[in-house]
This record gives sequence, C-alpha cells and structure tokens, in this order.
Amino acid sequence: MKYREFGKTGWEVSEVGLGTWALGSDAWGDVDEDQALEVLEEAIDQGINFFDTADVYGDGVSEQRIAKVLDETDERIYVATKFGRRLEPHMPGRYTKENLERFLDRSLKNLDVDTIDLIQLHCPPTEVYYRPEIFEALEEFVEQGKIQYYGVSVEKVEEGLKAIEYPGLTSVQIIFNIFRQRPADLFLRRCREENVAVIPRVPLASGLLTGKYGKDANFPENDHRNFNRDGEAFDVGETFAGVDFETGLEAVNRLEAVRPENYSMAQMSIKWILSHDEVSVVIPGAKSKEHVRDNAESSDLPELPPEVMKEARNTYEELIKEQVHHRW
Repeated sequence: MKYREFGKTGWEVSEVGLGTWALGSDAWGDVDEDQALEVLEEAIDQGINFFDTADVYGDGVSEQRIAKVLDETDERIYVATKFGRRLEPHMPGRYTKENLERFLDRSLKNLDVDTIDLIQLHCPPTEVYYRPEIFEALEEFVEQGKIQYYGVSVEKVEEGLKAIEYPGLTSVQIIFNIFRQRPADLFLRRCREENVAVIPRVPLASGLLTGKYGKDANFPENDHRNFNRDGEAFDVGETFAGVDFETGLEAVNRLEAVRPENYSMAQMSIKWILSHDEVSVVIPGAKSKEHVRDNAESSDLPELPPEVMKEARNTYEELIKEQVHHRW
C-alpha cells in the first residue's frame, strides 16, 4: 500500500481507503455485523488507514461498527464521518450550528471518541456553501476540540470550488471516476493550489466499473441501484454515477478491450483515479474481504499504459459526457 499526504493535515493516508456506506446496510442490500466487521478488519490488514462513513449510514450503524474495530486495533486509523443529512426536511435553513452540533455529539458517541478526525458536511444544498456562518460554526467545533478538521462532501464541481474559498477547509469529497471526469478540468488544480485534500467517492460507479454486471443484473429491493435509478431517494448522480445503466455497460465493454491482463476491471478503474496526483485517498466500498483485497492491491500495480488513459478519455467523450458533464 502506498500513502499520500492528506492536504494540510500532516497525515499520511493510504491512497486506497474504505467507504463504509454498505456497512450500514441501508442502501446496498443486507450486510450483517459479522460481515461488516470482517471487511473493516481486512481493510486494516491490507494497510488501509482511512475510513469514510456518515451518521445516516444505517442511522449510525456504520459509525458504531467502526468503533468496535477501532477498539480492537493499535493501528492509527483516520475516520472521516459526515453530517447534515439527518435534517428533516433537508433544507438550507435547517443548517444551523445548533442542529449540526446535535448531530456531531451523536457521532462522537457512535464512534466512541472524544475528537473526530474529520467531519464533512454531507452534500448539503448549494445555498449552504454561500453561508459563511456555517463554516464559522465548524471552526468553533475545532476550537472546542470536538473535531480536528472539517471538509465537505459535494455533488457539484461548483460547490467544491466555492467550499475551497474558506481558508479552514481541509478536504473535498467528490464523485470522480472514469464516468465522471469533469473534476479534472479545473477542480483538481484548484485543490492543489489551496492544498486541499481530494477524496474521490463512487470510484466504481456503484459497481458498473467492476465489469461484473450484465443487462439482466438484479439488485435487492433495499439496494439503491434498484430504488434510486431516477433519483427517487437522493441525487441520482450517486447511483451508477448518474449514467444510464445500459450506456454504462456499453462503455465498460469498450474499456475491457484495453484492460491490462494483470488488472481486474475494478483495479483499472481505481488506478485511473490514482493516476491524478491531486487525489489524496480514493474510497471504494466493499461487502467482502475479497473486495477489500482486490481494491487495496490497486495501489501497488504499475501505472496504466497510455493507451488505457486515452481510451478512458475517448469512451467518456463519446458515450458518457453528454449525460453527466453539465449536471455535476
């Protein structure tokens, strides 16, 4: 496992981390506690030292499961959680210091820690990024010792560019993968200039970029790949990266044609993201130890050949860009 600097924090984080949405088992089918703990333990064994979670993943279950594993290891694991999505209704005016502190205190309890390494606003409405008092509240949480650093998780490039204008911001989490290449146009450069850490999420486009699915794929009723294809539950960009499933399959077939023999499709997709030096840590999810190992091994694979990088861009331009580029 290779490690990278995490923005201005001084942390050295594994360039492949672990996203733990599935480990809350509320949007990826059923994942029991033993299975979740096995995944977390395997991640640590593979040298992964960065876990990303949120207070709404299983209504706190993901945070609580992470706490159990942290209690049993001597390794330094950096935990990034997110808050804000518990607001009901989820409206800009509901973002207040009081509400956020209530959620923060709950996450501190769930994770069983005195200080959270990194707290992130969880894809709030765009208007929130234009309200300095919200970021002032985050600064106060730092001063209180409840958090060490803060960042944002965004849906749109515009939101990320606005967020990095706040000097205390440490990181931006954003969807960035072979199917969502817009951040490479300007956003990554601006993060490098401001020394802001970049956390690409949805690296495998909800599994599409693993190459494991065909047109007849069936997903469980409680899996967002079944119930959120048109954005019924949350932003459609979180499901298959906003790409039409059939178009995504066609794109994967093109990419398979240039996949090096020593890479799985998932590894090639992760390595494409890691080829961008501005990336701090990519956070693929996993529901099994095998998935964790496959993802982690991406770090030590050779750089992708130029023909793969070229085909990734051509596939995006010719099949994907029209669907997603202007939206996020």
